[in-house]
Amino acid sequence: MSDAPARMRIDKWLWAARFYKTRSLAAQAVENGHARVGNDRVKPAHAVRAGDRVVVRRQGLAWDVEVLALSERRGGAADAALLYRETAESAAVRERAIAERRAVQAGQGRTPGRPTKRDRRRLLDFLDEP
Repeated sequence: MSDAPARMRIDKWLWAARFYKTRSLAAQAVENGHARVGNDRVKPAHAVRAGDRVVVRRQGLAWDVEVLALSERRGGAADAALLYRETAESAAVRERAIAERRAVQAGQGRTPGRPTKRDRRRLLDFLDEP
């Protein structure tokens, strides 16, 4: 990160920080308003600098992060974690949402999955009865 630029595109930073798997997904998220800089909608080419506040929403969860560093390359998860710092409130809200999701899933019974050959035969026999 020693050769990091002073500013870079928001879609490229989101990709390097591992919020999105590809740059095109990051650009699409910025276009749709799922990633904002300072609560303002921006375009994918918007320049982000160290110190900017970025809000990212994905799959019903929200990250409110401060940009700490910029990187031209997408590294591992440990390297990506050095690019930003999440606010304490954001982390607490996100953890509560994850806990609520797990509680709801635990309360629901697991589906048995695909029917077996025996199950299909029983169903066909039941449906073919006069």
